[in-house]
Amino acid sequence: MPSLDDFRKRIKSVKSTQKITKAMQMVAAAKLRKAQENAEKGRPYSEKMNNIILNLSNSITDKENAPKLLTGTGADKVHLCVVLTADRGLCGGFNSNIVKKAKSFFKKIKSEGKSLKIITVGSKGYDQLKRVYGSQIIEKISFKNSKVANYLDAEIAGKKIIELFEKNEFDMCTIFYNQFKNVITQIPQEQQIIPLKSNEIKKNSVEDNYEFEPEEDEILSNLLPKNISTQIFKAMLENSASEQGSRMTAMDSATRNAGELVDKLTINYNRSRQAAITKELIEIISGAESL
Repeated sequence: MPSLDDFRKRIKSVKSTQKITKAMQMVAAAKLRKAQENAEKGRPYSEKMNNIILNLSNSITDKENAPKLLTGTGADKVHLCVVLTADRGLCGGFNSNIVKKAKSFFKKIKSEGKSLKIITVGSKGYDQLKRVYGSQIIEKISFKNSKVANYLDAEIAGKKIIELFEKNEFDMCTIFYNQFKNVITQIPQEQQIIPLKSNEIKKNSVEDNYEFEPEEDEILSNLLPKNISTQIFKAMLENSASEQGSRMTAMDSATRNAGELVDKLTINYNRSRQAAITKELIEIISGAESL
C-alpha cells in the first residue's frame, strides 16, 4: 500500500500534467481555426488547377508527345510514395493513421512485385517507417522550423519529386496525407500525382471550352511542375488542420482522464489517511487501557 506521501506526490504530478494538457488543448484550439480556414481556401485552388490541366490534356492532339508529368513513363514498375506527417507528436492517431494507410499501399505494391521508393515529409512518419522500410526511404524532409504550412516548403518537396522523375528514378508517384473533415474526423488520403489521374479529376470537374494561347503543350510544361507543388501544399494544409484538430481532441481526452485520476487518487489518499488516523487512535486507546 503506498504511503500518504506517495499519494500526495502522485496527485501533484498528475495535476501538473493536467495543466500542461489543458494548455496544449487551448493552443491547438486557437491554431485550429486559422488552419481550417487555410485548408478550406486551398481546396478550390488545387481542384481548379486540376480542372484546367484536364481541359488542356483533352485539347492535345498528339498524346504521344505530351509532357511525361501528365502521361507518365508508360510503365508502373517503380512507385514513389510521399508520406506527409507531422514533426510533432501528442496528436492522437493523426500520424499513425497516415502511416497505416501508406503501409497498406506498400504491401500491395510489394505483393505485385514492383519496386518501392519512399520520401517522408515530417519526422514522425520517418520514425514509424524506418524500422520496416528503412532501405526504401530515399529522402527524409522535415520542416520543424516552419511555424505554419507554406508554399515554399511544398515547393522544396515538389522540386525533389520532379528532379527524381526527370532522372527516371520512378514511374508513378503517390502522396499520403489526412484530409480534414472536422475536429473529430480526419480521413487518410491516397492521391496519385504522377501521372495525373483524369478519372479522379472528373469527379469534381465541369469541362469548359477554352481557347489557349500559346499552345497546350507549352502551357502544360509550365503548369504541371507547379501543380505537383500545389497538390503537396494542399496536402500540407489539410495535414495542418487535421493535426490541430486531432491534438485538441487528444489533449481534451487526456485532461479529462487526468481529472478522473486525481479524483480517484484523492479518494484513496483520504481513505489511507483515515485508516492511519484510526490506527493511531486505537493504539492510543489501547495504551491508555493497559495503564
